[in-house]
Amino acid sequence: MLKEYPQYDATGLAALIARREVSAAEVLEAALARLEAVNPKINAFCTPMIDAAQARAAGPLDGPFAGVPFLLKDIAQHVKGVPTSAGSRVLKDWCPEVTSEIVLRFERAGLVSFGKTTLPELALKGCTESRLWGPTRNPWNLERTPGGSSGGAAAAVAAGIVPAASASDGGGSIRIPASYCGLFGLRPGRGRVPPGPTHDEFWEGASSEHVLTRTVRDSAGLLDAIHGADLGSPFRIAPPERPYAEEVGRDPGRLRIGFSTASPINQPVDPDYIRAVHDTAKLLESLGHQVEEARPAIDGMALARCYLTMYYGQTAAAVDHACALTGAREIDFELETRALALFGRSLTAGEYVARRQEWNGFMRALGAFHQRFDLYLIPSAAQAPAAIGSQELPMAEQLAMRAVLRLGLGRQVLNSGVIDRIAAKSLGRVPFTQLSNLTFTPSMSVPLHVDRDGLPIGVQFVAASGGEGLLIRLAAQLEVAAPWAGRRAPI
Repeated sequence: MLKEYPQYDATGLAALIARREVSAAEVLEAALARLEAVNPKINAFCTPMIDAAQARAAGPLDGPFAGVPFLLKDIAQHVKGVPTSAGSRVLKDWCPEVTSEIVLRFERAGLVSFGKTTLPELALKGCTESRLWGPTRNPWNLERTPGGSSGGAAAAVAAGIVPAASASDGGGSIRIPASYCGLFGLRPGRGRVPPGPTHDEFWEGASSEHVLTRTVRDSAGLLDAIHGADLGSPFRIAPPERPYAEEVGRDPGRLRIGFSTASPINQPVDPDYIRAVHDTAKLLESLGHQVEEARPAIDGMALARCYLTMYYGQTAAAVDHACALTGAREIDFELETRALALFGRSLTAGEYVARRQEWNGFMRALGAFHQRFDLYLIPSAAQAPAAIGSQELPMAEQLAMRAVLRLGLGRQVLNSGVIDRIAAKSLGRVPFTQLSNLTFTPSMSVPLHVDRDGLPIGVQFVAASGGEGLLIRLAAQLEVAAPWAGRRAPI
């Protein structure tokens, strides 16, 4: 079992266990052996839950994924009594008093969670490097990041430690690591997966939770296990027409698909990432779909400003909350986290609300686009994954940031027009994913291509609200037409 273990997806492992060809305990031991073999190279695993997992695997299990090894993202997906660090030294020893609803649903599906995966501090970056856990490395190239913030989850799946791992996406944190690690990443729309009981919604409803997988059928089956409102959910949407697993293999019909490769914030897009979209358009046409170049009437810089305003405000609130939970001081957070929190506190409530109200225009413009097109095809990212350590602020900028913090100059910095410059710098590599978050729509990254260095490239599809089933139908069709399962990270 040990040698064959990384070749199986979650659905395949569950079938082996159900047929008693192998036990859940044996599969878990294979996962732990794989963890021991590859995690020292990639650093994707942070918080062990191995004793509890072994006890669970030894007992009776039920559910569609009974006995399948699994990993949780180390933020918001709480297990009672187990530390949730959120990638921060401040929260390293903090233990929640309740288990999150999504974790309970993973458990009811029969999954065996044996630990948690790394992420940047408070899930704030597009690369997974933190002072607490150090850098997480991409299994396809150990000198590159797997992306973020679900970088540990993506690296663990791509390296074959688990066939699926939980993730979340508030600005691209499922789709970006999926693209960089050659995985399938579906971001459900607002309200599809509940974040309770500790939250009503994450990030104004812009963030949602799901998984990273190698196969479409695993993503669909796991969405079946976790979707639907929980007690007290403030935002309820219509249930799917049928189980998502039944969408796999179902004819998507002849779809109208608009595509664009232009960066919404006018930054360069790598030619390989442009080629990936054009090659996907040709593949779609060969499958009978109608494809043409088109984009929604949305000001990309305005959307970036709105996203960053929310991002700053959420960081300030998260830092304050963590300090209240632990008694820590703000100086205990990483420098960039403290700077983002300062910017958040420097915004007025009126400015925050005004930017939040702009989301309505983005939603309506995308809605008008979806009157003409079933799906919007764009790159998942604009540039290849960054080199480890390259996203750290240069020393001169660190010194300037420390001075801003010491003098409390957040308002002055914001008044200088820095938001646009930060948008260009921080979102320049990943400018395409925030559209789905601020319009609450489902989207996915599909691992159809590789770049000139052999690194994976995902392409992104954005659907209208409620379109998860359509995305799964198309993804499954693409998986048959251009299989990616045979491409494995060289680790």
